[in-house]
Amino acid sequence: MAGESAFHMIDVGGKPDTHRRAVAQGEIILASDAFEAIDRRNNLKGDVLAAAEMAGIMTAKRTSELIPLCHPLPLESVRLSFTLDPERSSVMVFCEARTTGKTGVEMEALAGVNGALLSIYDLSKAVNPAIDITNVRLCTKEGGKSGFWAHPAQREAFQRERTTLENRRIAIVTVSDRCSRGEMSDSSGPALADVIASRGGKVVGTSVVADERALIQREVLRAAHELEAALVLTTGGTGLGARDVTPEALEEIYERPIPGIGQCLRLSGSRHTPLAWLSRGEAGLVGSTLVIPLPGSRRGALEGIEALEPILVHALDIIEGGAH
Repeated sequence: MAGESAFHMIDVGGKPDTHRRAVAQGEIILASDAFEAIDRRNNLKGDVLAAAEMAGIMTAKRTSELIPLCHPLPLESVRLSFTLDPERSSVMVFCEARTTGKTGVEMEALAGVNGALLSIYDLSKAVNPAIDITNVRLCTKEGGKSGFWAHPAQREAFQRERTTLENRRIAIVTVSDRCSRGEMSDSSGPALADVIASRGGKVVGTSVVADERALIQREVLRAAHELEAALVLTTGGTGLGARDVTPEALEEIYERPIPGIGQCLRLSGSRHTPLAWLSRGEAGLVGSTLVIPLPGSRRGALEGIEALEPILVHALDIIEGGAH
């Protein structure tokens, strides 16, 4: 080679696969007659928004072919939605993209928006070419090391959207001999507390106990009965070590085991490391309190709570007497 390339593709081989989601938006402003043709679905070329939806999906799927240094991703979902504003004669386009991978999916979301916008332009220019495309931006992205990010102009709205735990009372119990003796700082418990707060939950108690059955049981029962927590998250003590007794401690106080949650955590964790299959943690109910044992590492605990997010609120609703 004559010299080094001016560009290089980032090596993401060492990064773990995590769930990724991104939402992008863009606006197209049309002349009133072109907008009415969209709104009334009487454009001579057909249903403009239906074609734009397909164009957005197709463009998102081909993002890595269009942008030189963009990694190809196995998209799990691409969804387009449209909001019509008659006062502005405009169409706001939203694209949500999801994947489980080593890098973010924001370029796919942005590509989907642009594909849809250009399709609307193409189908509308014969009616009236006075068209502006504007306000294209990434609204939010989540997953990976950086976690959740929202565009400053929309951060408050997206934070409200993520308050999924709705002021529910949640307690966190860190199980670790070394942390309880002050030999190591607890990183998992505070990280979980931050996630709970970002989802609108109310952290009513945090504690650190040694790997002793009686101590684990005492803290979980205190959280359930005295603190009236709807959810107790424990972190640590679920492995194969001689001192890993969290599963045994919890099994003795469960009134109803919920084996599917442990299976979900192991399956999700195995996407990041095969060692996840060595976890013995199982969830269960103590009265009306849901108890979920998570891995002891900060990353494992955060990946676990992320994996459970799609079902957690529904589970709490059902426990509280909600409809299936």
